[in-house]
Amino acid sequence: MTDAPTLSTDVAIIGAGPTGLFAAFECGMLKLDCVLLDALDSIGGQCAALYPEKPIYDIPAHPAIEGAALIEALDRQITPFAVPRLLGRRVEGLAGHRGAFTLRTDKGDVISTRAVIIAAGAGAFGPNRPPLAGLEGFEATGAVQYYVRRRADFTGTRIVIAGGGDSAIDWALALKDEAEKIFLVHRRDRFRAAPESLRQFDEAVAAGRIEKIVPYQLHGLHGTDGKLEGVEVATLDGDTRVLEADRLLPFFGLSTDLGPIAQWGIDSIRSTIPVVPSSCETSLPGIFAIGDVATYPGKLKLILQGFSEGAMAAHAIHPIVRPDTALHFEYSTSKGVPG
Repeated sequence: MTDAPTLSTDVAIIGAGPTGLFAAFECGMLKLDCVLLDALDSIGGQCAALYPEKPIYDIPAHPAIEGAALIEALDRQITPFAVPRLLGRRVEGLAGHRGAFTLRTDKGDVISTRAVIIAAGAGAFGPNRPPLAGLEGFEATGAVQYYVRRRADFTGTRIVIAGGGDSAIDWALALKDEAEKIFLVHRRDRFRAAPESLRQFDEAVAAGRIEKIVPYQLHGLHGTDGKLEGVEVATLDGDTRVLEADRLLPFFGLSTDLGPIAQWGIDSIRSTIPVVPSSCETSLPGIFAIGDVATYPGKLKLILQGFSEGAMAAHAIHPIVRPDTALHFEYSTSKGVPG
């Protein structure tokens, strides 16, 4: 049996979401070769897998851009660098040291690299599911969903959205013009979302476009053979009511897992990796982390902050890969895109 062929590169980027894609661009601008690896079968991470049609409002120069459109633009941006992609592969093994690492995937790929950038987002992710009797049957028919991939699928439906964070508020706003009726259920009349989103939400509630159901929690599902007819909600005092609905969207966050990365000897805290803020280097020299998986004092979990971290990591990696070449910072307006 022969060994699997080895792919040699300067930088291996684990995670092909928005921060991983932009890190590939920054590496390209510094003339560092890189490869993108992702457990999903396509690029985009959570943007593509969970909310391709959800508007994102805090990307510079874009008043609003949908997740899929953002990924498409980032993909076009790295086209000049012809970055190899190893998709549908889970990175399971890491060996070596700063300047000489070997990665192995579950598909047998072997990658020799000088440095590693972990841009794995939340790691392996899945929804936190509400503890409701008969939930699986309604999940199987799509009556209960945890992600919205196409807003048009909800045209004319009666929707119960449960949750009090950004996802619940944002999807209530995004679907109010598609749905026949939207109820938003939360255990208290306080929400954790961007101030402008809350302003728009309050306007929609006042105009009767969204009905706010507080303080209630999910209590049960009504219907037969996976066809949802109503969602039962209850107060902490035990008062209940049934909301006539045919779709339930629970937004209670994601359960996350770093997977094999947690076994590499890198310091971690609750599925996040502490890094040096100025370089994004982890506790293992030569291994960097950016985006949602990285943490440090003052960290904001915003895509735009992940973009900045990708640039810092690429610049910190340059002396590892090119120790004899001084890096003179130049603006892209001056040097253009390397040929």
